[in-house]
Amino acid sequence: MGRKLLWASLVLAPVTILLRYTVHAGDVTLFAVAAVALVPLAWLIGEATEHAGDHTGPGIGGFLNASFGNAPELIIALFAIAQGLPNVVRASLMGSVVSNLLLVLGIALVLGPGDGHRIDRRSLLGQLGLVLAATLLFLVPAVPGWSGNPERHSLAVATAPVAAVLLVLYAAVTTRGLQRHKRLHEESGASAGEGWTLPTALAVLAVATAATAFVSEILVHSLHAFADAAGLSEFFTAAVVVAIVGNAAEHGGAAVIAHRGNLRLATEIAVSSSAQVALFVTGAVALLSWAVKPALPLSFRPIEIAAMGASALAVAFVLRDGQARRRDGCFIVGLYAVAVVGFLLAGDR
Repeated sequence: MGRKLLWASLVLAPVTILLRYTVHAGDVTLFAVAAVALVPLAWLIGEATEHAGDHTGPGIGGFLNASFGNAPELIIALFAIAQGLPNVVRASLMGSVVSNLLLVLGIALVLGPGDGHRIDRRSLLGQLGLVLAATLLFLVPAVPGWSGNPERHSLAVATAPVAAVLLVLYAAVTTRGLQRHKRLHEESGASAGEGWTLPTALAVLAVATAATAFVSEILVHSLHAFADAAGLSEFFTAAVVVAIVGNAAEHGGAAVIAHRGNLRLATEIAVSSSAQVALFVTGAVALLSWAVKPALPLSFRPIEIAAMGASALAVAFVLRDGQARRRDGCFIVGLYAVAVVGFLLAGDR
């Protein structure tokens, strides 16, 4: 029954698009409908990823989910830059890193097969190291932005080489990691089973991601009106609401896959998505913003830097022995709740 309901609710995506461009519904209505429409799309991306993972193994499957799932995040950011919302962009990127590490991973551990389940410690800690490295690099344009105008051109110029280093570092480490995952999958001798073929899974991923991008653009367009109506700051709305909705593919996919017992794939989705946002998406957005204009400085606030760094360290501590425990999942979900309260109290810049 649940699966039939999810398949049927995919119609919400075209309904959202019609409400925006044909009916011209109000922004608050559009935000609410778009947020709900992303849920079945997230499930579909998770479903396709699990079938792709049957052919590629959990490591590459997690990378595929992160890549397709983070495409809307990149599109959301570029739309927000074009609309003159740099603080929203930085907050949503930071919120995406934190929510993937604490909320998504925590839920996956809680819903997984139980205590003592082995996960890929080497892969996960390596990607957490990437998040910490990115956080340290962010300090280069961020610290000068803590005084004076955080949008000044000199900070955008200082951001460009940082963004380039992020992209190169991500490409180098990810290429090496994917080669390892491919070798491990081949050595395991695992068969693909009777699920979707790999081309079918990739095609569904592509279509679902394209639909998610359209719905995500509508979400960004209506964000300001929703924040005003709800009495929330734009920072909180971007760091929590937009970050969660924009990464619905990872959130929903990891939860569904963990509940089905495939915890290795679920944890790879959560942590690899966080690393991809911190390095690839953030670096790409910073460089592409020079074409969209105005160029985006990565002048994160102290609370944003602290949230990313502390989240990566906390998760590294939890996963240090390569064992999955439900209590650890509850612990890091609790940390996310603390972060959300901090974001609420921080207000706008």
